[in-house]
Amino acid sequence: MVLTAPVRIIDGIDLPAAGRFEIDAGHSTVGFEVRHLMLTKTRGTFHRFSGTIDIGESLAESSVSVSIEAASIDTANPERDGHLRSNDFLGAPTYPYLTFKSHTIRMNGKQLLVDGELTIRGISRSATLTSEFEGGIVDPWGNDRIAFQARTQVNREDYGMTWNIPMDGSKLVVGKDVQIILEVEAIRTN
Repeated sequence: MVLTAPVRIIDGIDLPAAGRFEIDAGHSTVGFEVRHLMLTKTRGTFHRFSGTIDIGESLAESSVSVSIEAASIDTANPERDGHLRSNDFLGAPTYPYLTFKSHTIRMNGKQLLVDGELTIRGISRSATLTSEFEGGIVDPWGNDRIAFQARTQVNREDYGMTWNIPMDGSKLVVGKDVQIILEVEAIRTN
């Protein structure tokens, strides 16, 4: 028998009962994709990250905070990963973390729009995560677990990552727009 975690309806959408949830990094993914040679998408993930999801009695009382270790980037290509960690891109030795802190969560139909501040390379910009609640469950050990998916798109040049090689015409080796994709499972801590 599968038990579902306590869920309630707020503003017409199912959400977990109020409380704090910590991201379970072992069952979550923080990924990205960017155009390469303007033809295909190169994808990667970050292996080390943490965060909390605070569900309030209302959306106005809810918040999200995530910290991602820049050096944990993995695109399945060690040479490229080293370049991405360098000052041409993430500058991991100087800026060890990428962070996101929400300031507002609002509804857009059945989606949650999580407005906040994304900081990369010490540069903070407004970003909105388009998110959906995937549901909740009580795991075999009695823990309330919830899942969300979210995504946003940023221009990497806004964060000082301007390295590129121009090609014929207006094409570039690396696209400017980066899709950030999160698949998050979190465990209630209170």
